[in-house]
Amino acid sequence: MERKTSKIACLKCRHFYVTWDEFFPRGCKALGFKSREVPSKVVFGSSGIECQKFEPKKSGKAG
Repeated sequence: MERKTSKIACLKCRHFYVTWDEFFPRGCKALGFKSREVPSKVVFGSSGIECQKFEPKKSGKAG
């Protein structure tokens, strides 16, 4: 059986943050939770759909 995974890259999302909690080091501000895994993986694992709150980070480069 093929295992499906989330294709959302939380590190590129504006809602992703790193916490100070050693047990739950990754968080999502949009959904309001912290986890051991990347938040998009938790969302996909619990709902079976990709994260609907993904927003790309704004580039800091002037262009």
